[in-house]
Parts: sequence; C-alpha cells; structure tokens
Amino acid sequence: MTLANRLRQALALEHGADLIAHDGPVVDLGAETTAAAVLIPITDRAKPGVILTRRPDTMRKHPGQVAFPGGRVDPEDADVFAAALREAEEEIALPPAFVDIIGSVDPYRTVTGYAITPIMGVIPPDLRFTPNPEEVAAVFEVPLGFLLNQANHELRHVNWNGEARHYWEMHWEGHRIWGATAAMIVNLSRRFTWPL
Repeated sequence: MTLANRLRQALALEHGADLIAHDGPVVDLGAETTAAAVLIPITDRAKPGVILTRRPDTMRKHPGQVAFPGGRVDPEDADVFAAALREAEEEIALPPAFVDIIGSVDPYRTVTGYAITPIMGVIPPDLRFTPNPEEVAAVFEVPLGFLLNQANHELRHVNWNGEARHYWEMHWEGHRIWGATAAMIVNLSRRFTWPL
C-alpha cells in the first residue's frame, strides 16, 4: 500500500484522542477569527519526512519561527485546500500538481485570532525548493517518525502578560519547533502512530 493510501486510511479512522484546539486561554469562543491554512508536506520515501520552513529574523511577525508553509485564506481561494497549496507555491515554489492531498486534519485556533486548517499532502522525495526570501529563510526536512514520537514533545510553561501559558516544543538538528506548529504536530501524534 502506498504512503498516501496508508495516511488516508489512518485519517479516516475515528480517534478519541484529546486534541489541542487552541494555544492558550480563549476568552470569547464566539470572537471573530481569520481563516488560515497550512500544508503539511510529507515526503514519499521509505522513511518519510515533513517539510518545514524557518521564517526570516527580519519579519515583523513571528521572526525566526519554524512553520509549515501556509497563511491566511484569501478571498480568491476556493477553499482551505487551495489556500494551503497557493501559500506553499508562493513560499517555497512547491508546484500544486506535485501534492497528493490526503485531507484536512484537526483545526487549530491561535490566541491571536487565527483558525488554522492543516492540510496533509504527500510529495515526491528530494524536490528542490526555492524559498521566497521575504517569507522563508530556510527549508528543511524532519523525519515523520521523530515528529510523531511523543517522547520528543516537551511541554513548556511561561508567564506571559501576567498569565500562565503553556506550549509545546521539540528540537531537530538545531531547529526549535514550538508554538502553533508544534501543537499541530502534537495533534497529529495523537491521531497517528508511526509506523502506520
């Protein structure tokens, strides 16, 4: 069975896992949110990996953070799938035709008001990416098995603006993966175990 089909089969299963819906206290669940989508590109190889990006240190918002390719859903996007594919093409020159969409996974809401839909897709191994220097400082691959292994997830606590907050963090070859990206990975790990 192909990797894409194994992932589709696993995604179709209902899991009673306790998933993380947001990254901190939400005061008003009815508050306006901004729709966003990210692509979780999984490389089709014997030991699959996940493509991640690091934002430039010069960016006004979230400088230097590790992220999935993605961003807000624009009015011209047909849906969250189209938004995730468009953003991946804009950020790292990943052609949409090279992405075998598996499906959407658990939505995630940030305390900054974004409702993010992660879109999982399988891509050919060893593609060459061209980062958009305004949005991406680096593109790297992390083994899927490492990301799904809950032993690699560290729960951190911090006092932020007078409130106790917690966030997930993991480290791979000098890259610090934390915040919303890490939380979405933790959600994936509660839905899937590797190997499938």
